[in-house]
Amino acid sequence: MKRKAIYTWVTTLLFFTCQALWAQEEVRPFEGEYYNDEYQVTLHLNFYEKNIEVKGQEYLGLLPGYFSAKRDTRLWMIVEADVNEPTKALATFINDFGSEDFEASLEVDKEGSLTLKRLSGSTLKIVVNSKYVKLPKEVVFKRKAE
Repeated sequence: MKRKAIYTWVTTLLFFTCQALWAQEEVRPFEGEYYNDEYQVTLHLNFYEKNIEVKGQEYLGLLPGYFSAKRDTRLWMIVEADVNEPTKALATFINDFGSEDFEASLEVDKEGSLTLKRLSGSTLKIVVNSKYVKLPKEVVFKRKAE
C-alpha cells in the first residue's frame, strides 16, 4: 500500500512540474520585431516589460516600442501600450518631434502576422526619396526571424 501512495505522490509531483514548465513557455506576440516588405518598415516591440531604449530619444526613458523605416531616419515612438487580450493590444504613437500622434490597435493572427490599424489621430507617414508617403490605415507585418 505504501508503494502505491509513493507512486501516486511522484506522479502528481511530475504532473505539476510539467505544468509549471509548460506555463513558462508563454507566447508573447507583442515582443520582438515585425517587418513590412512593401513599405520597408519595422515595429520594435516589448509591450510586456516596456524596456526599449530608443537611440536619440533617451530623454523619453524606456518605452514599449517604436516604429522605424529603412529609408527614413525619423521614428514613431510607442509611448503607451496595453495588451487587452493575448493577441490584441492598443498603443499610442508619437513622432520624434512630438508634433503628431495616433492611436492604433495591433492584432496578431494564427500565422503570426501582426496587423497595425490606425484608429484615430495623425496619418502614419514616412519619407521616401525626399517625399512623404502616407501608409494605409492598416499595415500587415511579419515577424522577423530571430
